[in-house]
Order: sequence, then C-alpha cells, then structure tokens
Amino acid sequence: MLSLRAPVAICRKATCSTVRRSLFPRRRGLLTLAIETSCDDTSVAIVEKNEATKAAKIHFLENVTADSNAYRGVHPIIALESHQANLAKLVNKALAHLPVASGNVGGHKLITLADGSKPRVKPDFISATRGPGMRTNLFVGVDTGKALSVGWQIPFIGVHHMQAHLLTPRLVSSLGQDQCSTGHTTPPPPITPEFPFLSILVSGGHSILVKSSSLTDHEIMVSSADIAIGDSLDKAAREILPAPLLQTAKNTMYGKMLEEYAFPNGSADYGDYRPPMTRGEEVIKRETPWGWSLTTPFANTRHLQFSFSSIASAVNKITTKREESGQSLSLEERVDLARESMRVCFEHLASRTIIALETLRQQKPDERVKTLVVSGGVAANQFLMTVLRSFLDVRGFGHVDVVAPPPSLCTDNAAMIGWAGLEMFEAGWRTDLSCRALRKWSLDPQADDGGILGPDGWQKA
Repeated sequence: MLSLRAPVAICRKATCSTVRRSLFPRRRGLLTLAIETSCDDTSVAIVEKNEATKAAKIHFLENVTADSNAYRGVHPIIALESHQANLAKLVNKALAHLPVASGNVGGHKLITLADGSKPRVKPDFISATRGPGMRTNLFVGVDTGKALSVGWQIPFIGVHHMQAHLLTPRLVSSLGQDQCSTGHTTPPPPITPEFPFLSILVSGGHSILVKSSSLTDHEIMVSSADIAIGDSLDKAAREILPAPLLQTAKNTMYGKMLEEYAFPNGSADYGDYRPPMTRGEEVIKRETPWGWSLTTPFANTRHLQFSFSSIASAVNKITTKREESGQSLSLEERVDLARESMRVCFEHLASRTIIALETLRQQKPDERVKTLVVSGGVAANQFLMTVLRSFLDVRGFGHVDVVAPPPSLCTDNAAMIGWAGLEMFEAGWRTDLSCRALRKWSLDPQADDGGILGPDGWQKA
C-alpha cells in the first residue's frame, strides 16, 4: 500500500520470526472467483483469505480493456462486445490457477479441468459486480457469475463496485500479513485501515468523499455537483495534449497521459509545491505568463460539494481562443496548462476534504479519523497524493495517514471485487440468484435506495 507518511518497515529481524512460514501453512483459506464488468474493463480474479492469519493471496488476476481509442472515451457497445468476447476466456484461464488439491482439502469438492490436469479445489463462492455501472455490461458478469454458482452449487455474492474500491486498501493490508510471522500464540496484526476512516473515491465516473464506519455503513459527505474529476481531467487532456500524442495513444486513459506529459520527471517536477496555508490563500488566482488563470471551484464557500466541470470548460476556452487567433499553444504553455488544471482540481478536492475533517472534529471531538483512503483510477496520480498530504500537514491534520492501493489495484479490477465479496461472505451475507444488475446503487444507508443492503436479494446466513 502506498503511504505518504514516513516509511516504516513492515517486517524487521528483531520482531519477526526467523522461521519463514508459507502463506497458508495448515489448510487453505476462504476462496472466491471474482468477476468485474461494470464499465469497459473485463476482469477475473481468484482471491483467497486465511481466516486464522487474515492473510490474503491473489492466485490470478487479469484484465482486458475494451479498445475505444477511435471514440476517445468509453463506448458502451464496444465495451459490451469486449465483455462478451473475453469474459468466458478469462474464466477458463483462471480455472487453471485454482489451488491444486492436496491431501487435506477440508471437505471441499474437487474439480478436474477439461485437459485432464490435476484436481483443483472448488471456490467457496462466486463474487461479481452487481452495480453501479453500465447495466447491460453488468449483466454479462452477473449472469456468468450466477451460472458458475449454479454449476458448482456454491453461493453467489453481488458486490457493490464502490464499496470494493473503498475496501481495496484492506486487501493490500491483508496481502502483506504473511510478511511478518509472529507465531501461533500472537494474534495477527489487524487489517487496516480500521473503521472508521475517510475515503476519497476519484475516477472517471465518481468523485465522492465517504466516511466508512463499518463494512456496510458508508456516509457520503461530499459528491460532485456535475462531472467526475477523472472526466474533467480527461476532457482537459484532450484539449492540452498535442494531436500526434493523442493519435498514437494505446488507450483512453488521457488523465494518466496528462500527468506524464506535465511531470515527465515525476516528483522532481513538483518537489517545490507549496499548498495554500489558509482558506484565504485558496481564493488568490495564480496569474501565468500566458495571460490566463484557472479559478478554484467554490473557493469563497465552505459548501461540502465538488464541482469539476468549470475547470474543463476553462481549459477549452483557453485553447479555443488560441486557435481563433491563429496562434498555437507552445510546448511550455501546454505543460503549464496541464499542471494548472491538475493543481486546481486537486486543491479543490483537498480543500473540501479539510472542511469535512473539520466538520467531523466538531461533531465528534472524541472520535479521531486516522486514515484517509484514496481509491479509484485517479488515485494513481502521485501529484494528487502530494497535494493531499501537503494540505493535511499545513491545516492541522498531520496525524491523518494518506494511503492508496498500488496503481494496478486503483483502476477497476476483479481482485477488489473478490476481496469485498470475502468480507461480505465472512459477515454472513449471500445474494439470491434472482438478483438483477443495478445501474444506480448508493453506498449510503440514508439514501432513498437504502445503500449497500437496500436492494432486494440479500440473504443473511
């Protein structure tokens, strides 16, 4: 897990057992095959968790992203056809990575693959993204998952996509549990972050700030009034990046391309970043040598809401004005515009996060939030992580850790779906086979649909 506090070694010789034990020394753990098809990523994973040690293992994880380059963004039909073409093949490939049966299989039935290879342990249950997302695409995964559930006669769990993103750092924590073995008499370290914690879920489709009090109790404190931050950055990137670079792009992750274009040397290019020390400094416009500036949304208010559409619109106006005057953006101006668009987006995100933390401190002074989780595709942006850490340090929240999954687990993937399924399964939840995919599905139990446990189909074991 990426942590922006002082690095602490996970395992030291003085505290760890000198005898290295395997991840699952006595018997295998709880095993799930997981499917993700909410948008344009087709993903399958096999995830295992040992109930005694709390250690997790990803036996298999593979993604196929639909090729929508010609449309410069996600195309629903192309994404659907990609799911239909690739999901069965990924499931078939994953089966070869199920644990091979040993002498003691804990009473679980075995499966033998079509090629006659060694018997393998059958999963305990199937996890598949039920929503929110593109409903037709979701049904490809949900129906495949239910079919596997029926064929293997094992339970099915329809997973909430955003809950899975929020819980991903807990998966990363559990993956590291085997790195420090403390023996049988010492309980394993807790899976972190422990509840309650704050999460910023930022992607091409979502921008929300959530307080997570338990596995199923997630209060949405801030959401976007218009478009998601990832969408805003993608739109800005399509205006800023040179045409040859866009034309040769291998995918539609334009926000990631924008970061690489603006900061080709990584942190060395923004090492001198300094955050606004006060709310008053946030309203000061940063003039540029090019005669334009970008305004931070809601800079004059403490309103708990995000807004990112104005940033993309401002970038469009700047580039359009240049084109109409017969001038083209120079390389230097493009880089400055890329950096400013990200800075304004990220400082707006950080500003609302600080206000939310201050609000929680006033409401519950005895309950200190210790962790800020950043998840979703935009969480892979290292400049964002620097801005958040800097804001917390200068605004009185230096004690709050900022953590994010590694980039491979920030974007949509089936491993996070499997982990969320494991946590829900351990809590006793199952999903009835009559369930249907949900295009909209809130996290918050106070929402009209009742949040994670609101829709029909949940069963308590």
